[in-house]
Amino acid sequence: MDKVNNNSILKTMRRLAGILVHPTSLPGKFGIGDLGPEAYHFVDFLEEAGQHLWQTLPLGPTGQFNCPYQCYSSFAGQPLLISPEMLVKDGLLAESDIDNPPHFEEEKVDYDAVKKYKKTLFATAFENFRDLPADSELIRDFNRFRKENDWLDDYAMFMAIRKEKEESYWLTWEKKYRKPTKSQKTVIRRELIDQITYEEFLQWTFFRQWAALKEYANDHGVLLIGDIPIFVAADSADVWAQPQMFQLDKDGFPTVVAGVPPDYFSATGQLWGNPLYNWKHHKKTDFAWWLKRIEVQLKLSDIIRIDHFRGLESYWEVPADAETALEGKWADGPKDDFFHAVTKRFGEDLPIIAEDLGIITDEVRALRDRFGLPGMKILQFAFEDDDSSYLPYNQPYNCVCYTGTHDNDTSAGWYEKAPEYARDKVRRYMNTDASQVSWDFIRTCHGAPARFAIVPIQDLFCQGSECRMNIPGVADGNWSYRFRKELLTGDIARRLYDITKLYGR
Repeated sequence: MDKVNNNSILKTMRRLAGILVHPTSLPGKFGIGDLGPEAYHFVDFLEEAGQHLWQTLPLGPTGQFNCPYQCYSSFAGQPLLISPEMLVKDGLLAESDIDNPPHFEEEKVDYDAVKKYKKTLFATAFENFRDLPADSELIRDFNRFRKENDWLDDYAMFMAIRKEKEESYWLTWEKKYRKPTKSQKTVIRRELIDQITYEEFLQWTFFRQWAALKEYANDHGVLLIGDIPIFVAADSADVWAQPQMFQLDKDGFPTVVAGVPPDYFSATGQLWGNPLYNWKHHKKTDFAWWLKRIEVQLKLSDIIRIDHFRGLESYWEVPADAETALEGKWADGPKDDFFHAVTKRFGEDLPIIAEDLGIITDEVRALRDRFGLPGMKILQFAFEDDDSSYLPYNQPYNCVCYTGTHDNDTSAGWYEKAPEYARDKVRRYMNTDASQVSWDFIRTCHGAPARFAIVPIQDLFCQGSECRMNIPGVADGNWSYRFRKELLTGDIARRLYDITKLYGR
């Protein structure tokens, strides 16, 4: 396929198709998918299958439950995605360093085991890096990265202190670390210089490896779709370094937190617990922090999805001491002011997808449409009531059709559990006996009017509920899905290619 870029694709409005899979789910011998050879092999598969889009989840460093929507930073990358093989290629590890990894499960990420193993590799790579001559190309590139990323200072210091404090929540630190003055930061930087430099090294390595992978993908006709969680984690460098951006008390604790009212996923709503923005402050700064955040994400991706887009119009505000999200209320978001600032900075043709699922009002739809942002249509939702806007014949061109997302069951798993009226509707609508219902969903998704059609990789393999990525509202056991390399066959690539071309994508 021809090389593509985000501007040409968005301006020509071509019908495109792609796959949703987070890099952690890729195969490989190091216990977790990473940015090494298997990621490049996956791009090759996308090209062979006629796919122009690779959608990922947020790429940040995850916290206790390994959730990519709860990260230690809105800017930093996930160090666990760093490829040991690429560190060998850069001369920062020897082949012997990675010859005998522990035995890792192929179809599930054991995050604790991976962290323990990669910590040793990264420490070795860092020591080798520090031994390089000051005028070496890698050192020059590292210093350039440090100068170009002003978020890095606070992030590296935050992570260094966390490790010094045995990974404890920053609100439990003593005051000089919890709310350091400028002079105290100078002292902390001197005290923890090795650990701070190590954190900077990991970020440089992540961004370096990701940039190479993105260039390869673009050169092979594949655009990357990234993901921005609308809210940030309470235990993050963002909240620690810039508390004025959030609704906090004088000690730094949230006064109100994020969530959603009862919806498709939960009868009591979802209590996410993220601190909510002080939008008055953001408006006074012309949304400078958000613009920087989008700028960084557009270096990582060609298109970005804003998760929980509706929160920019109005959001569910829950008292911080509430036990469930039922106690919340709607509050106004920044609305048009936000997008006027974004379009002023990035232009009128925004490479942004609006995640507009859940309780969506006319006001939210109008905000989305005023700025020409494609929304999302989930095929699984289309068969659960009699008059669904998710059915293909109700979909507009300017949207993205998914068989399902990371929050949904797989198509096969959904069909197995669906009530008979929904299963019957699937069979009649798709004219199928549902013997390979995942591929029925894929075909219907590609045939929809939507400009983009995206399929979670589990559906290519006809996998069931045991392979879903996330169950909303459940803290443990999520985000660990991986697929085995041998599943990514030429037969699947050809089958997907034929469907993609049949429907003009």
